[in-house]
Amino acid sequence: MSDEHSPMPDETDPYVLDSVDSRRVFWADTVADLIEAREPTEPIVIKGGISPSGVPHFGNMNEIVRGYFVAEVLRERGYTVRQVFTSDDRDPLRKLPRKLAALDGEIVDLGAVDAGALGRNLGKPYTDIPDPFGCCDSYGAHFASLVEQSAAALDIPVEMISNTEQYEDGAFEAATRTVLERADEARELLAAYQDKVDAEYVPFNPICENCGQITETVTDVDLEAGTVSYRCTDMEAGDQVIEGCGHEGTTSLRNGKLPWRFEWPAQWQLLGVDHEPFGKDHAEGSWPSGAEISRAIFDHQPPVPMVYEWFTLDGAPFSSSAGNVILVSEVLEFLEVPVVKYFFSKDPRKARDFSIEHADQLVAEFDRLEAIYFDEIEDASEDERKRAERVYPFLVDSIRPERIRIPFSFAAVLGMTEDEALREEIARREGHIPDDAPEWAIEAALDRVERAREWARRTDNAFNYDLKRASMPTVEIDEPTAAALDDLADFIEAGASPEEIQGEIYETARRHDIDVGDFFATGYRLFFDQPEGPKLGTFLGKLDEPFVLARLRRER
Repeated sequence: MSDEHSPMPDETDPYVLDSVDSRRVFWADTVADLIEAREPTEPIVIKGGISPSGVPHFGNMNEIVRGYFVAEVLRERGYTVRQVFTSDDRDPLRKLPRKLAALDGEIVDLGAVDAGALGRNLGKPYTDIPDPFGCCDSYGAHFASLVEQSAAALDIPVEMISNTEQYEDGAFEAATRTVLERADEARELLAAYQDKVDAEYVPFNPICENCGQITETVTDVDLEAGTVSYRCTDMEAGDQVIEGCGHEGTTSLRNGKLPWRFEWPAQWQLLGVDHEPFGKDHAEGSWPSGAEISRAIFDHQPPVPMVYEWFTLDGAPFSSSAGNVILVSEVLEFLEVPVVKYFFSKDPRKARDFSIEHADQLVAEFDRLEAIYFDEIEDASEDERKRAERVYPFLVDSIRPERIRIPFSFAAVLGMTEDEALREEIARREGHIPDDAPEWAIEAALDRVERAREWARRTDNAFNYDLKRASMPTVEIDEPTAAALDDLADFIEAGASPEEIQGEIYETARRHDIDVGDFFATGYRLFFDQPEGPKLGTFLGKLDEPFVLARLRRER
């Protein structure tokens, strides 16, 4: 690291972005500095992970996309980087999710699938539970496929790792032996963090050979034979109890799992993890115990941590049970990949709301960043210029000055007509597509129109109307109204802002002694063939002027 950065922080402090006095304009550079200061061996490993308990929603992508930025910074510095994501799929299913997601991205209720496949298998590992959709090898495999698809959709190369496969292949066996050999020390260490750890606690959860459920009751350990004896007892799952079958048996160290508090640091050692971002829920619990277990039990340095704040969705917490979720595949129906990456590039220390309703504002932020990068914004501050120069290259697959970004709200207006040729014609007429624009840039620019149209449909906002461009609707218009429409056209032709047009609609109606509501209704029928619509003046101000004038004058 350069001299402008402070020394390494306390390595147990997960709030590394607060504990380092860095002048870096991009937080990923700060994390990369901390990793690099350890003189890591290659490949550098960036990890994320999740238990497949519900819908893998947009908020769950934090660990993948945040990790991706750090990985890209390190690759830029010449390092070989491996980004992995563990599906903690040997965890037991503790309760039925209310919502599930099909592989095509459709979110469904339990009633739409074989819910019995889940209900009959509470307490069993996710990979031992049939896929309720019937399309994958297991519920765990189905969930992992969705995560993998989400990463691929964002052009992020992630290697998915199944915990179940790691246990079955024996990859976890050495770590499991270490924990059981030092069971007394492990028990004492964990007792400082969890009240339920007592003198009988053994840090291993076998899978019952009789009922297939995971049990937490180990009665004997034979490390020479590589086996544990167990009794299948009840499992507490929130406010309910999953009954054990009472079977007593003996099984191998591969037929079970380490408790999460030991499994997480075991993953760090097994995979050689150098960095892992995680949500603030782990910062005060799993992380401090995991860091201590990593050093004391596994004699392994824990990875460079980084806590991120959670996202909300339209002002409410992401919740699979409440149905307040959205998948990456859904988001990409109305936002481009660079815009989504831009959202994740923001400071991880700040909680943020992902607002579908205000997606246009997010797009405008990205467009400004991009324009600043290409030196197209004169009033940009020095901080904005530094951030754009550093961050923008990580958001796009290639740097293309010829790219075209149609303003999102105008793209939504264009989306009111299905005629693709007309969309391009209007965009050219309004100066959004240059005459010498390359074909790829035009195609990408018009692709935003489809996304903006989907955004309008999803939010049912002011742009979710069918603009009647091909032919003028039949509307009965008396002489006073006709004169008022002509006056309004003249006002717009003289040059007026959308807000001024909105005010003039009221004034024009009053001057001609027309009911304001009736005058608005006439305007809506002329443009939409409906008695109501969006804020008319604002809308007309965003349309191409020749069309607006011709329609108000009843010419076409």
